[in-house]
Amino acid sequence: MGRSTFEGPVLSGDNRFGPLRDVGYTDLVQTALLDFSVTTPNTQNYGGGSQVFVTSNNIPNGQGVIYNPQAGVYSNTGPTVATLPTADTTGTIYRGVVFYLPYSSNISDVIVDVGTLPTDGTHTASSIQPYVSNKFTTTTGVYGTFASAITSTTSASAIYPGTQLPNSSYTLQDVQNLQPGNQPTWFSQVVVTLAITGSSLGTPTTGQIGVTIRYAQNDMNIGNATTYPYGNFD
Repeated sequence: MGRSTFEGPVLSGDNRFGPLRDVGYTDLVQTALLDFSVTTPNTQNYGGGSQVFVTSNNIPNGQGVIYNPQAGVYSNTGPTVATLPTADTTGTIYRGVVFYLPYSSNISDVIVDVGTLPTDGTHTASSIQPYVSNKFTTTTGVYGTFASAITSTTSASAIYPGTQLPNSSYTLQDVQNLQPGNQPTWFSQVVVTLAITGSSLGTPTTGQIGVTIRYAQNDMNIGNATTYPYGNFD
């Protein structure tokens, strides 16, 4: 079976015209399952490592690259790689996932599912605090907030207070096209950082955490009488 990709938002509905348009954007999903017993990059469910976040979309997890957000400022040399996430220390472990979205996407959900709590074989994590931003961070990020840490095998979702609401509704121009000199195009970078803590906890050797982002690709031309998806004129 072949695979294909496409450019542009996906609209669904049965009335594209007039004041009672009922079209809406189709949800898109990217997801990664981190299994800390899997330590080989580009392997199914690879969990990352100290200073290594992963990137995935239901394909074998690879090593994610975190770029410095550019805030829409184009550079002839392309984006720069950010400083690596903080290294593991006893009692504090950082793992995470890097997602790249179309610029100006609308994030509807960031979900963290804990299947089993991370453990180093002797000590078990007592707390997992997710942070959602356009870079590695251990404080409130630009795209979402988890109101409290996760302390058990459960599921939790982000909320979007303050400036996070408009940012998550129209994600930012974080990373430009990776081919310097080309016509500027932009990606939004969403980094979900997991701050995993526990008394005397070392590098986890087991544990499973799923991270999912649901979003719609906005159409910035909607309502323009000469541009799809306003209507067909044939």
